[in-house]
Amino acid sequence: DTACNLSSLNLKKFQEPDGSINVERFRRASAIFITAQEILVDHASYPTPAIAENSHRYRPLGLGYANLGSLLMSMGIPYDSDAGRALAASITSLMTGTAYKRSAELASVVGPYEGYARNADAHKRVMRKHAAANDAIRTITTLDKDVHAVATQVWADVIALGELNGYRN
Repeated sequence: DTACNLSSLNLKKFQEPDGSINVERFRRASAIFITAQEILVDHASYPTPAIAENSHRYRPLGLGYANLGSLLMSMGIPYDSDAGRALAASITSLMTGTAYKRSAELASVVGPYEGYARNADAHKRVMRKHAAANDAIRTITTLDKDVHAVATQVWADVIALGELNGYRN
């Protein structure tokens, strides 16, 4: 009985002329989209009172991306290849980590979501599992190694900030 506010980023918009990914722009956009979605939770309409109540209590958000195939194709990376999977995993980890880092930053200002206290241990455990999954990504090319290195630092920040502030979403 919740509704998740969803949005997505077009990966091609973060590709530089040399084919690389502008990681900083991607991180900033991910953080901005999470902030905007967080604001919209309180301004959205929901189909039932129960969904509205739980959506306000837990503030679920979803951030994704589009055009992975186009990005890989433009780089000459086969979609169903180890290199393609490594880049997709690194991008996904960076986006997810950035979203949760922003959630922890927002929690430092306005507090964690209402249901957080009851779910804090489980939520932190899930964050540690995400960080461990990031650590298990096998990088192949310089490009995915660069994205993955930033994602690894972001996940360290997520864990530290989450311990201090909890999470807003």
